[in-house]
Amino acid sequence: MSAITKAVLNADAEARYLSPGELDVIRSYLQSGERRVRVARALADNSQKIVRAAGDQLFQKRPDIVSPGGNAFGEVKTAKCLRDMDSFLRLIAYGVLAGDTSPIDEIGVIGAKEMYRLLETPLPGMVEGIKNMKAQAMGMMSGDDAAEAGFYFDYVISAMS
Repeated sequence: MSAITKAVLNADAEARYLSPGELDVIRSYLQSGERRVRVARALADNSQKIVRAAGDQLFQKRPDIVSPGGNAFGEVKTAKCLRDMDSFLRLIAYGVLAGDTSPIDEIGVIGAKEMYRLLETPLPGMVEGIKNMKAQAMGMMSGDDAAEAGFYFDYVISAMS
């Protein structure tokens, strides 16, 4: 949910106009819009590169994942692992665009964590993959862009840990 939607829903629930503080939050949200779009675009445009490099790092560091009996053993399971990493990257881009973690929670993290537990997929491996994606993405950005993206990567890492 964006800062605008949150502010409007909160004010409407109380049948009041937006407060000066809420208007300041909306102003900040609008002023950061260009940066948030730029960051989301960088993640989208480089998603294959980010996911592939992060996956390669993960599989080198954790060969047990791609070894016989591992959760990403074989081409099909490896592709599914990379698909899941890409899904997390997409969730991070949604959060960046919204300027809020709500899309991350509502669309995927809570359900994904439970699904991995039920499938007996080791969460530490997925967390390692997300950390690797963060490192890849941070290497492509600088300054405020990296800080913006880094916040959402850290949020997902924390939620999945």
